Order: sequence, then structure tokens, then C-alpha cells
Amino acid sequence: MELTPADRPVDEARLRRLLGAPDLEWLVGRARRRLAREQPLTGPVSLSAPTPAQRAAAERLLGRSPGSGQSLTVRLDEVDTVLRRSGISPDGLAAAVAVLGGPIVLLGPAREAEERAWREAYAPVDDLADQIPAFAAWAARLRGDGLVRRLAGTPVTARALVDRATAALRLLPVDPPVSLPAFAAQRLGSAHALDDGTPLATLTLSGIRALTGFPDGAGAEWRREAWASAGLLRDELSSTVLTLNLRGTPALDWMADSGEPSVLTLRQLIRRPPVLTAPSVRICENPAVLAAAADAHGPHSAPLVCLQGQPSAAALTLLRHLHEGGATLHYHGDFDWGGLRIASALLRRIPWRPWRYTAIDYRTAAVLAGPHASPLTGQPTEAPWDPGLSGALLELGIRVEEETVLETLLTDLE
Repeated sequence: MELTPADRPVDEARLRRLLGAPDLEWLVGRARRRLAREQPLTGPVSLSAPTPAQRAAAERLLGRSPGSGQSLTVRLDEVDTVLRRSGISPDGLAAAVAVLGGPIVLLGPAREAEERAWREAYAPVDDLADQIPAFAAWAARLRGDGLVRRLAGTPVTARALVDRATAALRLLPVDPPVSLPAFAAQRLGSAHALDDGTPLATLTLSGIRALTGFPDGAGAEWRREAWASAGLLRDELSSTVLTLNLRGTPALDWMADSGEPSVLTLRQLIRRPPVLTAPSVRICENPAVLAAAADAHGPHSAPLVCLQGQPSAAALTLLRHLHEGGATLHYHGDFDWGGLRIASALLRRIPWRPWRYTAIDYRTAAVLAGPHASPLTGQPTEAPWDPGLSGALLELGIRVEEETVLETLLTDLE
């Protein structure tokens, strides 16, 4: 909604000489802001530290000295009276301001219209959340955290950004994994659409984390694995997984015969996955467990896969292949909140059974850790495979790393 000049004519030439001088811009600006806020043009407005020219301009306008204090004060209703009585602006100061600066946009209706446009910009996110519940919390969070507003700036730009991001997210996760640039080219019209630092990449990656449960982090490696959690690969060689005595390819068979660990790249797993030979495969979180198994048992160790922290794209690809081939997966990790989050992230993608990784096992491990165990820190989380595990961690308040129960794990692997 706008306020426009009144119907009665304004003597614009005289008005610009009297009120349109640069030294009175501050006065016209104050009046314009009041009109935009639908406030009355009455009462005083002040300017601190005015120049002699600004004082002189105010004196010409009012026909008297405005005073000699440290600030310059002018009453808007007095200016209104001068304009009406002189015939310069028969409808007063409001009409004069509109002539000098153009129609006045009322902030109230303008804000309402802008907020309505922002609400409409989020509509594709809401539709996505209605269809895929995993996005519900993300959709709600986007309205409050300001991410879209920071990335887009305006509702129109935001709607275009959200449209493209939700179009990509509807197609995820991709299985089997594909190249990120190829996906962007085929689905978004440009191989560079999801390049690091672009608004579309930032928003899409935020949605991917909501979909896959990928944890917080930073850096190029973290972003690569976050994309990979939805099956989008920045490259096929950087993502790896560590294994011991896993057979099914000539190279793996040769390493298993010697009882040495193998490092498999995502490229190898996509192009030539191992032929399943083991009905059961153990999974650990830390490389120290796998190294100890190689040292202790060599070629006689049970097959073992090591996540080395958060499951990489290579690890997820390998474990999914093993599961689909009929292998039963058994998982063990650190007894702390980070360990539970890693285990939960894996369980959302691939079924596994706990390997000495329950509340009972934690209490036993806590006794082994003794009085010098590290205190438990961080934000609590759930353990879907054993609801009692989280409560046990809260009760005892200590963290137990895999290395603490290494002898027990090695016995299982023999």
C-alpha cells in the first residue's frame, strides 16, 4: 500500500526551494519514515551536531531561529502549518514529502506482503516433508534458522532455490552411488550446480543430512562423506574402507591368506564387489581393533570390517553388498555418545546385530575400565538396538573405548 500526493496541486518549484534543499534532507527523511510507519506528523524531530548550513535552512523554513543548542529541533506540525498557510502544499507536509521523494510505501502492509511471500517460498519444503517424513524436522528448522533467507536474500530467489533443492532431494538417496557432477548435470541442468559454496549445494547438503542422519562437521572430507551418505560421490578413490580376511576377489583372497589388512576404495567396490564367502562379518569402529586382530590371529581371524569413525561411502557400499548377499553383520563401537551416534547412523542404512554392544556389555566393560575411566561428555542420544544402553551410560557416566575390551573382542574373532 502507498501514500501518494494529494489531489490539490503543490507548488513544486517553491517547495523544492523551501524544503527540498540538501540541508533539510534529514527533516524530510524523518517525516517520510513516520509516514511509512503510519505515525502522525506532529511533535519535534531533532538532529544532533547540525552544521551552520542546516541551521540556516531550518531558519528559512520556519521564518525564525530554531535555537542555538547542541542539537537542532524542528516541530513537524509547525512545518505542516507553514506549508499549508503559504499555499506551497495545501494538503500539508505529507503531500509535500510525497512530491519530493515519490509515493510512500507503508511498512506494515509491505512487511505483511513480504512475510506472505516468504511463507510461499517454503511451500516446496513443506510438500517434501509431507511426502517424506524424514524431512519434517528439517522443514520446520529451516523456517527458524534463517538459512534460506541468508542464502537467497529475497522471497523470489528463495522460491527458485527451494524448488531446485527439493527436486534434487526427492531423488535421494541414490543406490547404487553415482557421480555428484553427473547427477547435477542430469537432474539440475549443470554439472557445477552442486559445487561447494553455492547456495544450492549448501541447502541440498543440509537436507541430505536430515535424510541420512549424517552428523555435524566441517571441511572438504566431511562434505565429501556427507554427499556420499546419500549416494552422491565427489570421487571414487578418496572414500575407503578397512577390512581383514574378507574374501571374494583375487586381491582380497591373497591378503586374507597372509592375514593382512586390506584397504578397499569405493571405485573397487562399485566396479568389482567381492563375492560373498562368509556367513557372518564383524564390524568395529576403531582401526586398533583390526590391527590387533591381524597381529593376534593373522589369517585365522574372523572377517572384520572397520569403519574408522563415521561410515564412509565405501564402508556403506561394502556392508550393503554383504548384507544383500546374506551375511549377518555384528557391530561393536565405543561406549560413548559419539559411538552411539555412529552405530545409529549405520543402523539407519544397514541392519546389524550388536556384538557385545548392549547395556549389559557396557556395565561389564565399565568394571574393566576401573576408576581411571574417562568421564562421559557430549549430548546424550538413543540406542535403537538396545533402549537400555543410553540409560546405562547416563547412570555410570563414563566412556569405554573399544581398546578397553580388546581382549574380549579378540577372543570372539579367533
